[in-house]
Amino acid sequence: MQIVKLLSHLLDYPAAHLQDHRASILAVIDESPLSEERRQALRAFVQQQTERDLTDWQCEYDGLFERGRSLSLHLFEHVHGEARDRGQAMVDLLHQYREAGLDIAERELPDYIPLYLEFLCTQGDDNIQAGLAEVAHILATLACRLEQRGSNYQAVLHALLELSQVEVELSSLRDQLGQEKPDYTQEALDKVWEEEMVTFGPGAANDACSTEQSKPSESQRRDQHIPVNWVADATRTQRGA
Repeated sequence: MQIVKLLSHLLDYPAAHLQDHRASILAVIDESPLSEERRQALRAFVQQQTERDLTDWQCEYDGLFERGRSLSLHLFEHVHGEARDRGQAMVDLLHQYREAGLDIAERELPDYIPLYLEFLCTQGDDNIQAGLAEVAHILATLACRLEQRGSNYQAVLHALLELSQVEVELSSLRDQLGQEKPDYTQEALDKVWEEEMVTFGPGAANDACSTEQSKPSESQRRDQHIPVNWVADATRTQRGA
């Protein structure tokens, strides 16, 4: 499903190729199975972002997704936080990738959402929806938090949520998240730096900020989706809710 691969690129660190291929990106959106409302929102996002200076786009991305934990693009941040269980969940997910024939770079954390979407794209269209449904609660939370921040990145998350075909009560979720304290202020960030950082293996502390995306190899199986082994209950994934 081309639209899911495109959404994975739009959620990854902004690069010049997104600006260079704007016409092709818009064509994929127009041909996608998304509703007209979602297609319009995505088209507006692409138009707005690709017309900007790339450095400004990258600074915005860093400010959203690399500043604080509430908008982290790592799935297990929203399931386990800094709990020790997160390390084992990483190992389990990496094992599932390898079982499906996907080898990722040593510096990449397996729960990075753009990478997870790339993985789903190798499993066949019939399995993409199932894989998105498994993380729908996280996608919905991110979409609502982006709404609160006034970011047009919400269009990308809402598109993924629609493709998951999971009905989420967004109004009540918005009310819950509205009670959260901002975690991206300087005061909140200083407090985080005072806490001990959890790592996931040799060199992980230096690798955690890597946003370089690994691409699946041609040898990866395309006929089998392997469900992610979620340890925590979905209802417990909303930090601070």
